[in-house]
Amino acid sequence: MKQIQIYTDGACTGNPGDGGFCAILIYNGVEKIVSGAERETTNNRMEILAVIRGLEALKEPCIVDLFSDSQYVVDAFLKGWIVDWQSNGWKTSSKSAVKNVDLWQRLLELTNVHSVNFIKVKGHSDNEYNNRCDKIAREEYKKLNK
Repeated sequence: MKQIQIYTDGACTGNPGDGGFCAILIYNGVEKIVSGAERETTNNRMEILAVIRGLEALKEPCIVDLFSDSQYVVDAFLKGWIVDWQSNGWKTSSKSAVKNVDLWQRLLELTNVHSVNFIKVKGHSDNEYNNRCDKIAREEYKKLNK
C-alpha cells in the first residue's frame, strides 16, 4: 500500500460561523491541496471535515500518517472515544448525544478503508504544513463573503 502524509486544519469565524478546512496530502514529494468552506458551522466540524476530505481524496487504500492540531479529532481515535461513542449508541460517557455524528460516522467508514495513524501536532507553532493548512482554511471562509 502507498504511504501518504496528510496534514489537516479547520478554522471558523465564530462558533457557529463561517468556517473553512484544508488538507495537504503528500506522496513521494508531491503535494495535493483539498480545501473548502461552509456557512454556519463550528470549528470542530471543520477540523473533522478536513480529515474526511483528505482521506476521501485518496484513490485507493493507503497507509496514512495524519497530522492534526485538533485534540478532539486525535483523541477520539487514540483514546478510543469513538469506539465508546459508537458502542453507546452515539452517546458520551455522560449520556449526552455526541455532536457531529454524521461526520464521525463518515470518518469511521474511511478509517476502515485506510490504515490511519493519527498524530497530534501543536497548532500555530513551527509546523510548516499545519501553518499552511490554517492559512488556507482561513482564506476559504473569507471567500464566502466576497
